[in-house]
Amino acid sequence: MAVSLNTRITELLGCKYPIIQTAMGWVADPQLVAGTCNAGGFGFLAGATIPPEEMERDILRVKALTDQPFGVNFHMYQPNAAHIVELVVEHGIRAVSYSRSPGPEFVKKLKDAGVVCMPTIGLPKHAVKAIAMGADAVTVQGGEGGGHTGAIPTSLLLPGVVDAVKGEIPVLGAGGFKDGRGLVAALAYGAEGIAMGTRFLLTTDSPVPLETKQRYLDCGNPAEIVVSKAMDGLPQRMILNKMLLELEKAGPMKQLVIAVKNGLAFRKFTGASIFGLLKSAIAMQKEGDVTPAQSIMAANAPMIIQKAMVDGHPDEGVLPSGQVAGVIDRLPSCAELIEEIVAEAEERLRVLATRVN
Repeated sequence: MAVSLNTRITELLGCKYPIIQTAMGWVADPQLVAGTCNAGGFGFLAGATIPPEEMERDILRVKALTDQPFGVNFHMYQPNAAHIVELVVEHGIRAVSYSRSPGPEFVKKLKDAGVVCMPTIGLPKHAVKAIAMGADAVTVQGGEGGGHTGAIPTSLLLPGVVDAVKGEIPVLGAGGFKDGRGLVAALAYGAEGIAMGTRFLLTTDSPVPLETKQRYLDCGNPAEIVVSKAMDGLPQRMILNKMLLELEKAGPMKQLVIAVKNGLAFRKFTGASIFGLLKSAIAMQKEGDVTPAQSIMAANAPMIIQKAMVDGHPDEGVLPSGQVAGVIDRLPSCAELIEEIVAEAEERLRVLATRVN
């Protein structure tokens, strides 16, 4: 019996399979994005951790490595957000992803250019609001997901969001997915695909140093991947390591020292002014109940992550991770991973169909 994995997501994004690689900072580089797209998935290029003058270079690198459509992720508070929107439109990028809305003027410009807008949300009410602001699809991240995350598990959150959007736009499931069984489960909940970060981080196409990848593989227990507010006052799921323990134990003054130190490093890396950094921190502080140190940390968290993801020192930086890392034990290529996911999903669908009949 023939089965199909075509959904509204594959039609919207122009990819073969409803498997999306998320835009992890320092991880989602041109090689990983192209590897995903060439294998039939859809990759998002990380735009929040690239110096402004290198953003266009990386877009062109992806285009040189694949003729398939891909996306770009950016943060509304980053100093070069407007420039990224310009580049996305200029280079005909298929889609953008973001966690906080980039503002109605940016969304309008993107949609007028035919760019698919795909925010990541954590509650059904956020999905409804995203639709009102022009979202073409939403990615729903459950509590198992890495980085900033909520408390509701994917198995409860995903069907709730599907019900809330009432079929107006396609929904993607994220948080806890790694294989074909997970893809079929997401489809059963009413989603039209899955988005994965940690699983793509742990591939041979990922630029993360082997020393850091090995730290992920060595977890062996999802319970070691905890939620902490030590970074910026908002819950983030990370592997419990030396740096995270230091942040957890630090008092307000030490947190401020760490924040300022990394803030200066971030300014040097991105070329942003001190005024721009403070402006971003203040804007983020208004979004929630966080301290000045935490809001500055949020504006420059990429520099703390860089130690592990770029420099290969997993104990000197933080390690954002989905709980799924605790059950991953090997590093396939993107092509091998997607081929395995598709084969397993198709087989599970065939088996389920025979049980229904």
